[in-house]
Amino acid sequence: MVIGTGAYRGGTAMNNRPSEDEKTVFDVLIVGAGISGIGHAQHIQSRHPARSFVILEAREAPGGTWLTHKYPGARSDSDLFTFGYRARPWNGPPIATRQEILSYLGATIEAAGLSDHIRYGHRVESASWSSAQQCWVLRVADQASGSIRTYRARFLWMCQGYYDHDTPYTPTWPDMERFAGTIVHPQHWPDEMDWTGKRVVVIGSGATAATLIPALAQGAAHVTMLQRSPTYFVAKPNKNELADTLRALDIPDAWTHEIVRRSVLAEQKVLQVLAEQDPDAARDLLVSAIREELGPEFDVDTHFNPGYRPWRQRLAVVPDNDLFKAIKAGKASVVTDQIARFTPGGIALESGQELAADIIVTATGFNMQFLNDIPFDVDGDPVAFHDKVSYRGLMVSDVPNMAFMLGYLRTSWTMRVDLAGDFVCRLMGHMDSIGAASVTPVLGEGDAGLPRGNFIPDEEFNSGYIQRGMPDWPRRIERDPWRYVISYFEESAILPEVDLDEAALVYG
Repeated sequence: MVIGTGAYRGGTAMNNRPSEDEKTVFDVLIVGAGISGIGHAQHIQSRHPARSFVILEAREAPGGTWLTHKYPGARSDSDLFTFGYRARPWNGPPIATRQEILSYLGATIEAAGLSDHIRYGHRVESASWSSAQQCWVLRVADQASGSIRTYRARFLWMCQGYYDHDTPYTPTWPDMERFAGTIVHPQHWPDEMDWTGKRVVVIGSGATAATLIPALAQGAAHVTMLQRSPTYFVAKPNKNELADTLRALDIPDAWTHEIVRRSVLAEQKVLQVLAEQDPDAARDLLVSAIREELGPEFDVDTHFNPGYRPWRQRLAVVPDNDLFKAIKAGKASVVTDQIARFTPGGIALESGQELAADIIVTATGFNMQFLNDIPFDVDGDPVAFHDKVSYRGLMVSDVPNMAFMLGYLRTSWTMRVDLAGDFVCRLMGHMDSIGAASVTPVLGEGDAGLPRGNFIPDEEFNSGYIQRGMPDWPRRIERDPWRYVISYFEESAILPEVDLDEAALVYG
């Protein structure tokens, strides 16, 4: 093993002679055809066109979260100018529907010529690193044929997201079985669900609840948002005046996309800095907008003024104030209380109130997974990721030639897809230049004994799904390069300047 240099083992690109559909040996294997996998494939294409690559997707279509989340009104909770890819302009409104996002991803795949690189219905069952072969060996289930195939790749890029798409988070409340109506989680929304004229209670106060309620209110008899505690929301029109002006002037789409992207990021930075330096002022800014919309008679402090400082949980945009308009119109209401138990006709609260319901929606969040809980080993030794340390929130200590993807929590996910894509492609290029076949993050003596904490610290971000998931994730050391930088504005200045010969990267 060599730090910063090493003996080259093999050519720059594996020679694949079988037909495209039969190939199982690649330079780069990407797991997941969602927003991250599609984005990183574009980086490979543009930065390393000679490298062979494949995307393995367990489902029968691309889209990831946007494919599986089919609940009414599903939409982005942040703007598409920053959620869209750097290289592909977004031409719609800032907040997009699920279908608009799927169409955008489909158009990206077509424009980039990625269709032939994606294999649907292929689920990775295990991943093993072989030092002897200097590659990853993956057992992959071909779900159409029922067979198990072996894939090999020099570099493994895990882009499968961080949600458990099979098992959402639903707390257990007393007497749930007594409820005579329908209980549904948004993650498993049935196509045949009919809420017309029904009384609906949505348990939860996050982005999913705020998305669902305006959509359900259009046909339901009434919708009640039942929350244990409030959440911050950003109330704003679903339009961007700068984008509209530039489009009216026939400014090229690419220019408009980049200009508006920078403008949106500048606005986001102001609010994030304000939340850190003067959280009370940030609170007043957010809550006053809701107070103005709902009027002086609505108890905003009880229902929309959280006890935590802004940006310790995600800030969801409420486009065109649709949630608050539904409340003002009497089609929806908010109850802030604790659940005592379920009853045959609804939910009994600790205050003594009972909410009548025909349908109860448990918008209570999701479960996190690290790398889809796929078993990993290095030369036969199982990898316990919770005992490892994250290298820059992109790689894992003692695990060669593997990158994973977690987007930003305070800025659009895709801003980190592009930044991480730049870094990993630069790393691959550096390996070529020094003749290295592998790169492994390794803790030095000065780092190995330092205290370790959660990948995402509670004091930075305290959403329930993150706190529940952290025990399974790699740990963090409070100094570079062993931490996930939660802020785009900080990391965008760090990651492009990383010295790829730093001691933490061991090449072989």
